Amino acid sequence: MEFTEPFKQTGPCCFSPNARYLAVAVDYRLVIRDVMSFKVVQLFSCMDKISYIEWAQDSEYILCGLYKKPMIQAWSLAQPEWTCKIDEGPAGIAYARWSPDSRHILTTSEFQLRLTVWSLLNTACIHVPWPKHASKGVSFTKDGSFAAICTRRDCKDYVNLISCQSWEIMGVFAVDTLDLADVEWSPDDTAIVIWDSPLEYKVLIYSLDGRCLSKYQAYESGLGVKSVSWSPNGQSLAVGSYDQMLRVLNHLTWKVFAEFMHLSTLRAPCSAAVFKEVDEPLQLDMSELSITDDFTQQNSEYGPPFIDVRYDVMELPITLPFQKPPADKPNPKQGIGIMSWSKDSQYICTRNDSMPTVLWIWDMNLLELAAILIQKDPIRAAAWDPTCTRLVLCTGTSHVYMWTPSGAYCVNVPLPQFSVMDLKWDFNGSCLLLKDKEVFCCAAVPLLSDDSNSDYSSDD
Repeated sequence: MEFTEPFKQTGPCCFSPNARYLAVAVDYRLVIRDVMSFKVVQLFSCMDKISYIEWAQDSEYILCGLYKKPMIQAWSLAQPEWTCKIDEGPAGIAYARWSPDSRHILTTSEFQLRLTVWSLLNTACIHVPWPKHASKGVSFTKDGSFAAICTRRDCKDYVNLISCQSWEIMGVFAVDTLDLADVEWSPDDTAIVIWDSPLEYKVLIYSLDGRCLSKYQAYESGLGVKSVSWSPNGQSLAVGSYDQMLRVLNHLTWKVFAEFMHLSTLRAPCSAAVFKEVDEPLQLDMSELSITDDFTQQNSEYGPPFIDVRYDVMELPITLPFQKPPADKPNPKQGIGIMSWSKDSQYICTRNDSMPTVLWIWDMNLLELAAILIQKDPIRAAAWDPTCTRLVLCTGTSHVYMWTPSGAYCVNVPLPQFSVMDLKWDFNGSCLLLKDKEVFCCAAVPLLSDDSNSDYSSDD
């Protein structure tokens, strides 16, 4: 892997959908860099500090959320002199997003008073009153033809189906939720999944005409659903719960066909490979070196010198690090907080928040545990390569960690005092964005085919 030099950032960073550009927020400025050369190709000045960035699907436009102002500014890469400013006045703006056609912007006002569709082609705008959430509760079909927008009125949740061509409401139906959490179209655009707040375990599947196709409730008492995700092929729906279990439903009968428990002790028989991160001090012959006390003191702030890490393969049985959440505090750190499918839908990775240093990788073809990664520090982010079966994760250290079906690897980031707090893939899987608190860098990742068994080492 090859790494760029660090660049400054003070907020969101986002790859364009065509994987040609990288947008970076630096205080009031929006910096657009070329992904190949990392040279600045455009620089836009906003009216306040940038809180949010989102590219249009055609990569020609980009919007910036200035939520402290509050307002939205949009820019064009093809026409740098073109500009757009959206201000809702006293209603404020809590969130903004692009429509699939890249020519409309949807904004949600403060206190969820209304959702407004703004056209970049003319001055027309359309209002949808009482949206349920600011950043959630809106989902588009994969072909961009329709939008499902959740609203609430008279203490009841509704789903509004809206055409993305005319922006007319095609249908409205009530849903059987106490406090709707979110909505998502199926990948084949034939069904809509809706789930309730954590206080009520309820997952509902609706058809486009408002018929409830299935209602799933794993249990009644206790906190319920924490995360929901469709598989990319649309054949499976994964539901992560506060009871520390992953349940997977099929798309034909909407019945559970797999239940995976996140146990604190792993025993045989189990075919999963268990990888544990361990320190690996570098063996250097320093007998002929003379280091003064001043040099040692000046460099002590860089942490322990000559320390690398590697994965050791552990034998069963093994006890995993577990943190019991306090019973007297809200929002307990337990349940499936991270859940992500591989691009071929064969694997799904999960993190049980009461075991924050452990990542579980499940094989959905064999319906069994494929691997466990035990880190020294809590896992902050995990992302699948969009082109092949390769998983990358970070833990807030100077390393990134990779897993493929052929093994797991530790890669050192060769930048001083750089801690990987977050990471993102570009859309073609060739570039990996690594974020620290105030800087970022990118790594050129070698392409890996699904049947490849490329070898990595800690110093790649």
